Amino acid sequence: MSPFIQTPDNNQSRRSFLKTTAALSLARSAAPLALSLAGMGEAAALSAPPGDYKALVCVFLYGGNDYANTLIPYDPSSYNLYQGFRANLAVSRVFLDPTVLNPVTPLPNGQQYALAPEMAALIPRFNAGALSVLLNIGSLVQPITKAQYTGGNVPLPPKLFSHNDQQSYWQSSSPEGASSGWGGRMGDLFQASNASGSAFTCIGLNGNAIYLSGQTAFQYQLTTTGAVALNAVNSPLFGSSSASAALKTMLNTPRTHLLENEYLNVSQRSLSAYSSISQAFGKVALTTTFPLANSLGDQLQAVAKLIAARSSLSVKRQVFFVSLGGFDNHTLLAKVHPGLMQTVGDALSAFYQATVDLGVAKQVTAFTASDFGRTLLSNSDGSDHGWGSMHFMLGGAVKGQSFVGTPPVLGNNGPDDVGQGRLLPQLSVDQLAATLGNWFGVSAQDQLTVLPNLKNYTLKDLGNLSAA
Repeated sequence: MSPFIQTPDNNQSRRSFLKTTAALSLARSAAPLALSLAGMGEAAALSAPPGDYKALVCVFLYGGNDYANTLIPYDPSSYNLYQGFRANLAVSRVFLDPTVLNPVTPLPNGQQYALAPEMAALIPRFNAGALSVLLNIGSLVQPITKAQYTGGNVPLPPKLFSHNDQQSYWQSSSPEGASSGWGGRMGDLFQASNASGSAFTCIGLNGNAIYLSGQTAFQYQLTTTGAVALNAVNSPLFGSSSASAALKTMLNTPRTHLLENEYLNVSQRSLSAYSSISQAFGKVALTTTFPLANSLGDQLQAVAKLIAARSSLSVKRQVFFVSLGGFDNHTLLAKVHPGLMQTVGDALSAFYQATVDLGVAKQVTAFTASDFGRTLLSNSDGSDHGWGSMHFMLGGAVKGQSFVGTPPVLGNNGPDDVGQGRLLPQLSVDQLAATLGNWFGVSAQDQLTVLPNLKNYTLKDLGNLSAA
């Protein structure tokens, strides 16, 4: 396995689990958001007509990806500025020649970007019109100017530059402690259109993620090899068939205590889902080659298998979450980051090819996300926590070979950053989510419930996804 591959720490998953569990006890005092979502599922099912299928795949890069060494200024003027600001971290320009991006509509003033050299596998995807680049996107409450930020007279996402809070804000529009994410809230709307109900609407492949939690939709956790089995139910417990039978009886006996009964419900859902997933996985044989020793690729391969099994699972709308850790590169960025870029580029490229091979490329849209971007200025041999970043949308419905947004001015405390090259986001996560939601089939009215901050934006859809 690559030494660069890391996953979110167990404490992070534990904190998220405890807070989500605690939120269940507050169900009787649900906020208007929960009340609004609760009544929309059945009506929203009408937006998923017979035979229709769509999937969203969030690829989260935990730790805060370094934007400047992911999408690298290439034109001579911009590259010289980039190199001047991070001399000990800059990628040599000669290595960027194979990964220069040539969009259908060139950027103004001759500006050019190149992908990190290790992401070369994505160049054919960009050139084929399946990859779009989002310039300077991040968490916001509303559009903001540099003057407004400096004046401190507009609302900002709470606890900027904090890993846990910004991971949560990206995924839910709320800081750490949120009880639902916008992926899960979209899942709420489409449960009724999935014959399997909530079980396979929201699926995670690498631990608990608030992005997948809805008010009624449960996030279902899988490993890269399939469902986690409850072996004690399917085989003798400690060598005793009687003990196994007793456990089965316990798992099928309703309880009067709220938490005990909820635990029982979770166990029963798990047993039922395990059977369905195991049968579905057993029938799937992908023809696409995925990269070896690539944990992100393993997760995306499992997602591809689930998509291939969509008919047997009787689903029309699915929301997936996969992730890769290791991006908090305060040190050793020049050594560690290239390996991470290789992992991401190879995994995404293989996944897109899998959707082509399965004939569903236009029905599956993947996008990258991260806590935040990082500073343009180097911190010894790394970079510090930032704000805005560069991200990607990949899929057959993407209006690709394109850039979305305006290239930020490179600088230290320049017009587009708040110091040390921390980008002040031009595009918001809410706009990205709304763009995905429109394509997914979420109505304009429901969008405002799923995304509470969307009302603050005149431009709600970024326009880089085909409607069909």
